[in-house]
Amino acid sequence: MRSRCEPPLVPPATSGNLTDCVVDAAREVPGRVSASRKQADGTWRDVTAAEFLADVTAVAKGLLAAGVQPGDRVGLMARTSYEWTLVDVATWFAGAVTVPVYETSSAEQVRWILADSGAVACFAETADNAARVAAVREGLPQLRDVWTLASGALEELRTAGRDTGDDELEQRRTGTGPGDPATIIYTSGTTGRPKGCVLTHGNFLDLARNARAAIPEVLQRPDAATLLFLPLAHVFARFIEVLCLVCRIRVGHTPDAKDLLPDLAGFRPTFILAVPRVFQKVYNGAEQRAAAGGKLRAAVFEQAVRTAVAHSRALEGGGPSLPLRARHALFDRLVYAKLRGLLGGRVEHAVSGGAPMGEHLAHFFRGAGLVVLEGYGLTETTAPLCVNRPSSIRVGTVGLPLPGTDVAVAEDGEVLCRGVGVFREYRGREEETDGAFEDGWFRTGDLGEVLESGHVRITGRKKEIIVTANGKNVVPATLEDRLRAHPLVSQAVVVGDGRHYVGCLVTLDEEALPSWGANHGRPGLDATRARTDEVVLAALQQAVDRANEAVSRAESIRRFRVLAGDFTIENGYLTPSQKVKRSEVLRDFAGEVDALYGA
Repeated sequence: MRSRCEPPLVPPATSGNLTDCVVDAAREVPGRVSASRKQADGTWRDVTAAEFLADVTAVAKGLLAAGVQPGDRVGLMARTSYEWTLVDVATWFAGAVTVPVYETSSAEQVRWILADSGAVACFAETADNAARVAAVREGLPQLRDVWTLASGALEELRTAGRDTGDDELEQRRTGTGPGDPATIIYTSGTTGRPKGCVLTHGNFLDLARNARAAIPEVLQRPDAATLLFLPLAHVFARFIEVLCLVCRIRVGHTPDAKDLLPDLAGFRPTFILAVPRVFQKVYNGAEQRAAAGGKLRAAVFEQAVRTAVAHSRALEGGGPSLPLRARHALFDRLVYAKLRGLLGGRVEHAVSGGAPMGEHLAHFFRGAGLVVLEGYGLTETTAPLCVNRPSSIRVGTVGLPLPGTDVAVAEDGEVLCRGVGVFREYRGREEETDGAFEDGWFRTGDLGEVLESGHVRITGRKKEIIVTANGKNVVPATLEDRLRAHPLVSQAVVVGDGRHYVGCLVTLDEEALPSWGANHGRPGLDATRARTDEVVLAALQQAVDRANEAVSRAESIRRFRVLAGDFTIENGYLTPSQKVKRSEVLRDFAGEVDALYGA
């Protein structure tokens, strides 16, 4: 099997834990800004390393006063915020283990995670979050305390901890080593009940330190800053949180997507992290605004896109020609600079993960001056296994393994890995833990390949392969990713297992419908009308035809159906990390699937 092994650039930690990053920063550079907090008036107030340590210490002492013991699990149910990071780090100072819970989780999901982890306490952001915990409290005999952030819980803990001595806290803080658990993060639950991945201080420290060494252009800039807006309950954002602590990067938080653009403008990050859907929406929004501005603006945008893509592709060859550089400079003034301005004006790099990103989109953003570093990882790998480096980008891949990480591909195409970030166990599930490894390699469940250059390409999920009645193996991700790139499409689920041809269920992006309709002679277009509108259906057919260009005729989509509603976290068809729960969709929409085949 082909493999790529990257030796560590920084040796594994043999002592210490994640709290050392906070203590060392406060001692060595007390006035350096660790975070910026958004104020009620929309301005941002800086928090120095010394101030952050003082804040963490006060909350951690409160946890000790409340009886939290070394190794205790503490739930954290809140949106992405400064308070999230504060509680997370304070929990580590207390020698305890943080258990993230999505603030969108149902009461039953909350019960399962808190019960399975054995949490003795839980932070809830709002009264509604606390009510969901209260609704299942009878099934959680080990849960002693529930603290509501919106009701002043942090101030109560600070007050309760005033009599706790510094020496007592320091003894607790330093009692944890790199092999001890830092967190238990539960998987998304696309294949059954969520499993608790035990990730250690060493997993985070070793991976972050090696990432810092591998990507100095992004992580070692003196003015490096990032704005977190993805859920910190997810391992992707959580790793970036730790990376900011390790690399002493200024961090901000945005809990509400509707505030994202103004917050980016005010915070002015140098890099961001997002899932491909965010980049697609930025692109689609720019395209729709150009179309609304008339034929000339639409034509200018189209030429700008072509130039950006051509410029990016040329960077992988002999470099852009003089005429291409001239066109690129023109469109940089007319289009690209304005797009970068929407992101704060200083963003040069973006880290993308969670799903594959289309090559066209990646080339466009790189050509527009925002280098997208596509990466790949799982909860079980503390997020990134691989990432493209600014100096070694290969669009269409998820990059090279990070230092300290080995990646291989088994005979059946499954991606295997081992390294500093790979988890230790699923909590309380010895049999499933053993089954997740093969000869020391973790089985990711994803299909892919390692190219001669060492870059890794992910092609789909092993368990999602469709086998048609004619015996053709179809990887849904190839088609679904292309379909989701269309501005009208929110989600796509390719079907056809045991059928004579491939079909697809499509949901519409209801936010995009009004502007798309206005630009295509369908003013006031809504989801109900769009399902049967001939112009919409024709546009979707064109999108299907373009997606089919990536596969053979036997794998191509022959028919599609537009569903009445979208898949959301609230209706149970999306995980909190925006992955489609395929089994639930196929079960609940079996009638729609049958209709594709005339049944």
